[in-house]
Amino acid sequence: MSTFIKDFIEKEKLSRRNFLLASAYGVSGAAAMRMFGPSPVMAATYDDPTIAWSYRNRTNPYWNEIVTGGEAFVESLGKPRDAMVHLINEGSSEKSLGDVKSLLAKTGGELALAIDTNDAPNCRPIVEAVSEAGGYVSTIWNKTDDLHPWDFGDHYVSHMTWSDEGPAEETARILLEAMGGKGGVVHLGGIASNNPAIERLQGLKNALKDYPEVELLAAEPADWDTQKANQVMSAFLTRFGDEITGVHCANDTIAYGVLEALRAEGIEDMPIVSYDGNPQAVGLVAEGKILATVFTNPHWGGGITAALAYHAARGDFKPSEEPQEHREFYGPTIMVTPEDAAEFKANYLDSTPEYDWSDFWGPTGGQIQYK
Repeated sequence: MSTFIKDFIEKEKLSRRNFLLASAYGVSGAAAMRMFGPSPVMAATYDDPTIAWSYRNRTNPYWNEIVTGGEAFVESLGKPRDAMVHLINEGSSEKSLGDVKSLLAKTGGELALAIDTNDAPNCRPIVEAVSEAGGYVSTIWNKTDDLHPWDFGDHYVSHMTWSDEGPAEETARILLEAMGGKGGVVHLGGIASNNPAIERLQGLKNALKDYPEVELLAAEPADWDTQKANQVMSAFLTRFGDEITGVHCANDTIAYGVLEALRAEGIEDMPIVSYDGNPQAVGLVAEGKILATVFTNPHWGGGITAALAYHAARGDFKPSEEPQEHREFYGPTIMVTPEDAAEFKANYLDSTPEYDWSDFWGPTGGQIQYK
């Protein structure tokens, strides 16, 4: 008897055992399936699953673009944009998980969920909850390295992140050159447990190895928040004063807070780099107030993450039959500098490109690599 047939028989025995055990407790049918988790062979699909996006907030320009992309995908299905459910966690992993569980209960598991889980450790309980309920989930940015979609059959559809370390190192080199290769730099990061926050700081540290006359004075989290960044930068200026000759920011909204803190001290020419490619930041790059930012195409990322979860939930494709590079992959990045800011703005910000939401992996940057 082949190994495949033996494995199939064992799975069927386990499924029957679970069904009989559930019946003994007065549970039957679909409820029994949800109680023990869907069999990889019998995973349910849905004609019209609820589509939801779970994210931090919409006041942040980056997350607004993510959500706008999700709405554009929903609209491409002939549905109204407000058919997409919004789960706003405001930076709370506990709320993120609670909201997801509530929606799973409300929909009976007929859910296509796109989500940034807020921090890496929160990804596992969310994926487990969705999988056990028979829903489908695609994640972006935050997960632990030991968690993989292929370990959950079809229900954990995909994970997309961005290879931040390389682009962050590139922005750091632009910054360090503008500093003349000497002086003191400070780094303002995101939420400390966030994968992109970790990688963007590491990018700076990589670049500093080639600039022995530049000292990293301090690196502190600013939680991706403009007001927090303003407070952190003000404290840095009090602490280090003229020793600071350059600022490495983990994202654009942090840079806005840094610029406010510098203006309050009458400093107008401090070299600064950031990340995300938000419209306001691109304008500041064009003016030379920010030396560089990195665009991760959040509109496409938001739309394609929702599309993957939705089409998997409908059974339009089986994630378990896809290669691993289609389950864990990098999103695209574009460096924006003063030389190309105007062209970039015309191509990506003044008008939104038309995207084929069925081309799931077209612009992606290959399979995620772990160190």
